[in-house]
Amino acid sequence: MTVSLKDVAERAGVSIKTVSNVVNNYRHVTPAMRARVQLAIDELGYRPNLTARHLRKGRTGIIALAVPELGNPYFAELAGSVIDVAAEHEYTVLLDHTGGRREQEVLVSQGFRARVIDGLILSPIELETEDLLGRDQDAPLVLLGEREYDLPYDHIAIDNVAAARTAVRHLLDLGRSTIAFLGARTDRVNEPSHLRLRGWRAELKAAGLPAPDSLIAPTGGWDHANGADAMNQLLDSGVTPDAVFAYNDLIAIGAMRVLSERGLRVPEDVAVVGFDDITEGRYGVVTLTTISPDKQTIARLAVRSVVNRLLGTGDPVGNGSRELRADFRLVERESTLGRRRDGH
Repeated sequence: MTVSLKDVAERAGVSIKTVSNVVNNYRHVTPAMRARVQLAIDELGYRPNLTARHLRKGRTGIIALAVPELGNPYFAELAGSVIDVAAEHEYTVLLDHTGGRREQEVLVSQGFRARVIDGLILSPIELETEDLLGRDQDAPLVLLGEREYDLPYDHIAIDNVAAARTAVRHLLDLGRSTIAFLGARTDRVNEPSHLRLRGWRAELKAAGLPAPDSLIAPTGGWDHANGADAMNQLLDSGVTPDAVFAYNDLIAIGAMRVLSERGLRVPEDVAVVGFDDITEGRYGVVTLTTISPDKQTIARLAVRSVVNRLLGTGDPVGNGSRELRADFRLVERESTLGRRRDGH
């Protein structure tokens, strides 16, 4: 049996308008009246028809989240946070996988799902500024990550350079001096790997240490296998660092596997720091020290940005952008500190 606003109004002994004000969280309803209506809602099991509500506003109630890799734990965890936050605003999230390919990112950003979604949260890898210049979609677009676009779209990121410097400073404070960087890319200049590489260089320079190319191991991707290949490549070149800063946790975990196979202990011989704070890094034989981006804040800022623009409470689409920063922190674990004697 479907319960209507009228049913709730009759049970509570109030007008339908009052029930509507409570359901829509109208601020000027008195606490006593809100409690009275809520009791009737709970007793009858009333559930608002969100689809009808969105359609009355000319919307679908759907926000799209497009990420490069759904299989990457960082993006999976971020997607979970976006879904939770969107639900608080009564929106459903449509997940899209771009594979980090420019043509797919262009397709998504240009609104090929324009009739399906109200807004788009996009984490691009290959997308260029010119790809967005001709965008004529009304649906708000929010960009995630460190790619810099001088365009009127909200952009949410952490400070990757500062985060990388924090990771390297931690290793330096532990007395490490030959710190390798795993995960550089040679074909991009503004993506996160280069910003993290920039932070690595800057912190070594500030410590008066060299940052030679021999300590940089590029990768063709960002998963466990890429980390293992990069670590093998570095060791085979005759370089044995006393520390490794990896572009992400997956690369770090792959590198630690190779170090173990080749008789090097973590962290006694080689300390390792990752980036992303994925769940896997917390439960390995050696737990992983990592930079932990505030994924919940990233998700909250992204969803609020879309919703605010839809409501007209943010900058109008196309008339200005906002650079929104989320925080990060260093999480110290066994891969740099070792296992305590009490086993914790």
